[in-house]
Amino acid sequence: MKAIVVTKQAHPVAPNIVLQDDWDAPAAPSQGMVVIETLCSAFNHMDLWVGRGVPGLTLEYPRVSGCDGCGIVKQVGPGVDESWIGKRVIYNAAVEVPDRSRPGEPPASTMCPNYELIGEHHFGAHAQQFACPVENLAIISDDSDPIEAAAFGLCALTAYSMMKTKGDLRPGQSVLITGIGGGVATSALAIAKHFGCSVAVTSRHQWKLDQAIELGADHTVLDEGQDWSRDVRSWTHKRGVDMAVDSVGKAAHLNCIKSLARGGAYVTPGCTTGPDATTDLARIFWNQLRILGSTMGSNDEFKEVVALFNTGSLKPVVDRVFAPSECTAAYERLEAGEQFGKIVIDWRGS
Repeated sequence: MKAIVVTKQAHPVAPNIVLQDDWDAPAAPSQGMVVIETLCSAFNHMDLWVGRGVPGLTLEYPRVSGCDGCGIVKQVGPGVDESWIGKRVIYNAAVEVPDRSRPGEPPASTMCPNYELIGEHHFGAHAQQFACPVENLAIISDDSDPIEAAAFGLCALTAYSMMKTKGDLRPGQSVLITGIGGGVATSALAIAKHFGCSVAVTSRHQWKLDQAIELGADHTVLDEGQDWSRDVRSWTHKRGVDMAVDSVGKAAHLNCIKSLARGGAYVTPGCTTGPDATTDLARIFWNQLRILGSTMGSNDEFKEVVALFNTGSLKPVVDRVFAPSECTAAYERLEAGEQFGKIVIDWRGS
């Protein structure tokens, strides 16, 4: 079958991407697994980490990434109801890995799940077929646009889990989103607006801020390296925002902390500018701020957010659609950070 293959680990990634015609198709599905024929697949920043190498994780190359995809179930393994065959689905790339139980360990009631990723630890959706646990699937309607469906999954889940489940976002609150333009940030904007929140966004590019206004952003900040927390606090009449959604990391963290209202939540799913941020502990304790890390989400959360997609309440932002033969150009666009929304590969007709 055809697959978009990362031939080796290197930086930049794009020169090491090829469309291979003779990649092995998935084996017959095992217990609890299905094989999906891919209609469309979508990129995340994780595709770059797979190409560059993930610290602390040994990956073998060549390999196929792809944490988001839409397709049709073609085969089911033992223990899977055959009625899944023919269903149009998207999937949660986060596969929960049970922790080993040891005698005398404390209760795990506050521990988060341990995940492996389809598209990182396991071969992903940038191919004509891929394998997935059936419990990670969510059905979408047959008339759903597979381009939008492929672009929806992981970013919407990540934003929903960190904002609604962990951050306890309430209708009518105010939200700050840094680095608007990426998949998680645009999903966060859509979720905040769905819950009736007022939203401020930041970007280093005015054209991205202009597009965010069209999507419902209420206030924009052109980030030129200044202390823009004053701007955000002025927008909120000095109150501060209830939630800061920050995947920028080091370059934006302190401004986010200074932008929060008393009791506000700083939620982060990543740190593209680096992890070693400077913070303000005095603000954190005096204003009783919450600092929350979040990665992906559970299958139950996935089904909740997909329900909002199926009703038309949430839609992803699609930046550009490429054919599989244009895979190198797709990686180049992702690597350059030129996109606003999700980059998608359309496998239909390939």
